[in-house]
Amino acid sequence: MAAAWTALGLVLGGLTCASAAYSLAAAALVRRFFQSETVPAPGLPAVPPAVTILKPLSGDEPGLGAHLESFCRQDYPGDVQIVFGVQDPNDPAIRRVEALQRDFPDRDLQLVVSTREYGSNRKISNVVNIVREARHDVLVLADSDIGVRPSYVRDIVAALSAPGIGLVTHLYRGEPLSGLWSHLSAMAIDHHFLPSVIFGLATKRARPCFGTTIALRRSVLERAGGFSAFADCLADDNAIGEAVRNLGLQVAIPPMTVTHACTERSLADLVTHELRWARTIRSVDPVGFAGTIVTHPLPLGLMGAAAFGFSFAATAVLVLALGCRLALLFQVDRSLGVQGRRWWLWPVRDVLSFIIFLATFFVRSVTWKARRFRVDSSGMLSSLKGQ
Repeated sequence: MAAAWTALGLVLGGLTCASAAYSLAAAALVRRFFQSETVPAPGLPAVPPAVTILKPLSGDEPGLGAHLESFCRQDYPGDVQIVFGVQDPNDPAIRRVEALQRDFPDRDLQLVVSTREYGSNRKISNVVNIVREARHDVLVLADSDIGVRPSYVRDIVAALSAPGIGLVTHLYRGEPLSGLWSHLSAMAIDHHFLPSVIFGLATKRARPCFGTTIALRRSVLERAGGFSAFADCLADDNAIGEAVRNLGLQVAIPPMTVTHACTERSLADLVTHELRWARTIRSVDPVGFAGTIVTHPLPLGLMGAAAFGFSFAATAVLVLALGCRLALLFQVDRSLGVQGRRWWLWPVRDVLSFIIFLATFFVRSVTWKARRFRVDSSGMLSSLKGQ
């Protein structure tokens, strides 16, 4: 028994050292990634193409009005059409769109209401309904819960105009809106998700595409099968990105972020959302997801130190890992320009993230927009009975 306990301690100690090395490497890569934002971006084409932004909506989410308004304030010299879509004729988001149409009469804003569904992924069904009203060649699909800066469309079109680029997507950072639980949610995005993606990009282990922004030309979308081809995918954004890559085109990820609203109001909200999120990532890349165990130095270090009775050597490894972890957290916040972070929450956040990581291996269904779905090994959705 003692030998087994020692072996477990050695494994945990090794993982803790790997976590420390990962944290330092990720901190350097995050710094380098965002430093490249200062490099002049490619310019717009001589004749800027007209753009259609597709905004699928579902409910009056916290911050929705401000987020949608940020899309109406784009500094872009070409035509921009924004098509909003809902599936429920009584959806309260309709009032938000109507208010925008009054407040921005000079903008090309259109609302589509359609109950038609094409698969288990209701968001994609919504998109299929609204893309029919798109008049322009450049299409930008953007989630409802993100906010963008005035140069958003300009930057997308510039990136999409580079040779060989078939799709442009964006990293995102958390924007807490609802107190403690939303702050914990934002920290998961900023301190776990974002650096792991940047690390994966640098090591060529990650091939992401994010629903925050999926910008592509209509011709590319049609060659990829259209949005309806992804109507049963849990990770529809990743599937779209892979379909574009399979056409021999590249997915560009410029060194900039949009804000993602974190609106969780309870521990149950947080766990439900993060389990679906983690299960999505695991369905996309199970091996890579398992490797993210090294992104959890605090719980690994604590367990490893406990296995050796908090001996001097084990405690020293724990302290080293925590120092490296803090270096990563400070670098992320500095790169994102985040201030007022509730730093006393980071140990709670790291332990909770580790619990979510472990729980994901036992999850076979997810909850999405108050509906439960079964997720198969390929990441495809199917509604559970009675949903």
